[in-house]
Amino acid sequence: MAEGGRRHRAFIGSFTAAGGPGLVIAEVHPGSGALSLTGGLGTVPDPSYLALSPDGDMLYAVSETAEGAVAAFRVGGDKPEPAGPPVPVDGSGPTHLSLYAGHVLTANYGSGSVSAVPVRPDGTLAPVPSGQLQHTGSGPHDRRQRGPHAHQVQPDPSGRWAVSVDLGTDSVRVCTLDGGVPALHREIAVRPGSGPRHLAFHPDGEHAYVVNELTPTVTVCLWDAAGGSLKPLTEVPVLPGAPAGDAHPSGIVVSPDGRFVWTATRGEDVLSVFAVQGDGLRLAGTVPCGGHWPRALAEHDGFLYAANERSGDVTWFAVDESTGVPRYDGSVEVAAASCVVFG
Repeated sequence: MAEGGRRHRAFIGSFTAAGGPGLVIAEVHPGSGALSLTGGLGTVPDPSYLALSPDGDMLYAVSETAEGAVAAFRVGGDKPEPAGPPVPVDGSGPTHLSLYAGHVLTANYGSGSVSAVPVRPDGTLAPVPSGQLQHTGSGPHDRRQRGPHAHQVQPDPSGRWAVSVDLGTDSVRVCTLDGGVPALHREIAVRPGSGPRHLAFHPDGEHAYVVNELTPTVTVCLWDAAGGSLKPLTEVPVLPGAPAGDAHPSGIVVSPDGRFVWTATRGEDVLSVFAVQGDGLRLAGTVPCGGHWPRALAEHDGFLYAANERSGDVTWFAVDESTGVPRYDGSVEVAAASCVVFG
């Protein structure tokens, strides 16, 4: 049981277009970290990424379709209940979402934009987005970087800024909300062709790590919350040698104590563990992800969880406290699994 008698639960997203069940709920067994599926809801197409409200009573899901939408669910009870119809985000292919300044922000990969949908006091969504920020630019990769592709958006640890990562423009944008509309504060370039996908902040609030999809690396950055500025320092490979085939990093997680960083890499199908060393990272090794095509990675209560899209499962790993190395402990079947969050 969680604090105050609340259960630990996992919420798993999946691609319905690839045979996934939609939104899936699982119990998390205390001590072992094992997941037991308890039910699901298939009312929203392609709920590929999820986010919980701070009180854990509301769950928000993107609908990663050409039209693009976000949906809200009440999850305080035993079963999730839709809290109104999905709301269009005025962007295509939303891949990520987060809560920021009374809004749900979505990163729209297809249209290369960030949308803001107001959240009402009861946690439901207003029927019309308050605005969006259209990214511009391109990169040197002929197929993947012909235009902007926003892949992630999240608040920084101070809560003052929203940070969006764009694979197509090789950049990270720092934003605020101006009258409910995302407004650009600063754009920071990373190495051309790296294809940044996701960013994770260190608990110290002064460092951030960007995992790059088009080159299997992590860019280590300094974060200045006062000025809303990101400074790239160095780029570290996620693999000990050249990839044997496909190698497309996806998720990145920083340990709660700030000692380790983990990444997932599709194709190679491995999890990498890094030791944090001041302003740098040291690759300590890799382990198999236990499935195929790990799309997302999450940490909960000393365990790592990988949502393996193509093998259709979520695997979990106990983490060695001294080395940070994950040890495979089990899995549960979820077709076309795309992410897992905990509440």
